[in-house]
Amino acid sequence: MDFGIYETLMLACFVLLLGHFVVQKVNFFQKFNIPEPVVGGFIVAMVSWAAYSISGKVFTINEDIQQGMMFIFFSSIGLNADFRTLLKGGKGLIIFLMVAAVFIICQNSLGVALAYLLELDPRFGLIAGSITLTGGHGTAGGWADTFMASANPLIGARDIGMACATFGLILGGTIGGPLAYKLLRKNNYKELSPEQIEENDETHEISAPSVVTDKKVNYKSVMMTITFLSICLVVGQYLADWNAQYVFKLPTFVWCLFIGVVIRNVLPHLFKVKMHDESIEILGNAGLSIFLACALMSLKMWTITELALPVLLILVVQVVMMLFFAYFITYRAMGKDYDAIVLSAGHCGFGLGATATAVANIQAVTSRFGPSPKAFLIIPMVGAFFIDILNALILNVFITFI
Repeated sequence: MDFGIYETLMLACFVLLLGHFVVQKVNFFQKFNIPEPVVGGFIVAMVSWAAYSISGKVFTINEDIQQGMMFIFFSSIGLNADFRTLLKGGKGLIIFLMVAAVFIICQNSLGVALAYLLELDPRFGLIAGSITLTGGHGTAGGWADTFMASANPLIGARDIGMACATFGLILGGTIGGPLAYKLLRKNNYKELSPEQIEENDETHEISAPSVVTDKKVNYKSVMMTITFLSICLVVGQYLADWNAQYVFKLPTFVWCLFIGVVIRNVLPHLFKVKMHDESIEILGNAGLSIFLACALMSLKMWTITELALPVLLILVVQVVMMLFFAYFITYRAMGKDYDAIVLSAGHCGFGLGATATAVANIQAVTSRFGPSPKAFLIIPMVGAFFIDILNALILNVFITFI
């Protein structure tokens, strides 16, 4: 069964609605911040697996819409990347970025080494490394397309990538809290009383300085954002085609992200063009949701059974390394104080899952032990855009040498 572009879009929307319904009904998915497209997509993937096992029939979806939505998502990340937020983050943000970079290198080194030991293609080590754990589902899909389109296609890359990213989300939301509580007890921090908790119940949000942004969503803001996104897609694809002739290659989605960064940091300052943040966020999230729904519902689970155990072993070792790294490196590098403890919990969610998981971890800690404005500033800014650029550059170095 082959689905065309409109049928694929319709099915993706049904998957999103299914995921929303299940997440609202099952507390486990809410607790670990599992995205609705992931939940709905995996349900459809399991049904597809059962149908294949019984009848031997498979269905395929239109990949053009899936790829386009992925490019839209990464373009939106670039359009949100205002470098003035880097200045506002200050020294703490720079240090955390350096810590995150070191961890990405460790993550990929461990993944590739274990892949060689388990006699797997070393690219699976990267997939069970920063591609899915630091990068998340969106990055997993981007690199999977790159691996499958290479001269030596990596069969099962997308399926393994989605499974690894989901595993990371769950474990990232599981280990951050216990790690923080151990450090808090070690340093004799006390929980807040109910009265203090009530006083600190307000959310501590730090917004980036913005004199040329507009959060009002209307026809004009949506059309302006669609224009910027289309420019990112067209120029990003052109640059990716040009870059293909060189040894050091960046995937198309990274080029789209870079063009978004250029637009965000040039047009508002030189030409006073307004950037509509809320429209960018809405369209970017819509692109990511549809992409994830397409990617997850098209998983061919039967293709990854042979790789399941070796890749699971790599992931388990990665979780152990994340714990040790956050405890011995992140905590010390960020100053060995209360903020450092909260950031260590956030790094667990960030390094294994996603920014949402990291924020959930730090909210769980701060709701019981007090606010940490520094953590709420650094984690979202790093996760919003800096880490994707950093991750892409480091991954390209690894891919060049493996």
